[in-house]
Amino acid sequence: MPFRADLVEKWEIKKGDLVTGRPAGPGCPVYHALRVLSANPVTGVIECHTVGPMAARTEEVHDVQAYHVHAFEGIASTVRKPPVFGTRQYFLPGNCMIGLAHTALVNMSFQKPSGLHVRLEDIRIL
Repeated sequence: MPFRADLVEKWEIKKGDLVTGRPAGPGCPVYHALRVLSANPVTGVIECHTVGPMAARTEEVHDVQAYHVHAFEGIASTVRKPPVFGTRQYFLPGNCMIGLAHTALVNMSFQKPSGLHVRLEDIRIL
């Protein structure tokens, strides 16, 4: 969610748009390019996929500058120990450019045909 949630409505951010900004809540110094999957103009919540930085150089973007990260969800590979619901887990996002350990609360974890599906909340960078 952008620090200014009203921008979702004001700029008419919608599915397919590209948003750039920095996940300032966890303290990440790296700008991210995000492909919007859904955007709620009332709450300002944007659901998105992180995409490579080249996308932001080839198309029009909405630069929200900074945003709150509520959750990280996707298919995970177990490296040391499998995620356990309700515990704080160390992880490294697949394409993290700073390569620092992250930690988050495991809020969902189940096996799917595509792999181990995990939802992490309260993300922090160590």
